[in-house]
Amino acid sequence: MRSFPLPIRVAAGLAGTAVERTRRLPECLIGLPVTMTSQALQLSMRMQQQITELAIKGDDLLAGLSRPEQQPEWARFDEDEPAEEQPPPPTRPPHGSSEPPVHAGSSERPSRDAPEDDVSDLLPGYEEMTLPQLRGRLRRLSLPELHRLLRHERAHARRPDFLKMLSNRIDNLGASATTDE
Repeated sequence: MRSFPLPIRVAAGLAGTAVERTRRLPECLIGLPVTMTSQALQLSMRMQQQITELAIKGDDLLAGLSRPEQQPEWARFDEDEPAEEQPPPPTRPPHGSSEPPVHAGSSERPSRDAPEDDVSDLLPGYEEMTLPQLRGRLRRLSLPELHRLLRHERAHARRPDFLKMLSNRIDNLGASATTDE
């Protein structure tokens, strides 16, 4: 038997494969959407991985070009601030009394007509405080002191975040006072 040339043999093999796959096509059509979806997801995941690898490599290269400051000049933390003397916690008046609390170690009661322009007796350096610094010092203030601080903030700086924090603290203290009764 004489052998056919290679191109004819390849064409015959290709035709046979096409006929076989055409016969199996109805069986493959059922799984085709799932196969296509999984291949598309695999391709997108590979692309995401490659993009992430490129971003990491870019970060490494850019990090070598610029050295960030150890601590930026605008970053201030409580431990960086000079130590200030903490006033003793206020003592609570007897239940049902309308008098404001008295600070331990202080022989005078806070005046009802205390000037609203100065809150340095409540929080020294209040005007220069950042929001996190204020948050850390609010817990030691009584309800009347918080009201005074809120009136001062409304009359002067009117910083929205400060106003909201003071209002929330007053609401929390008011709610806890009603649940304590």
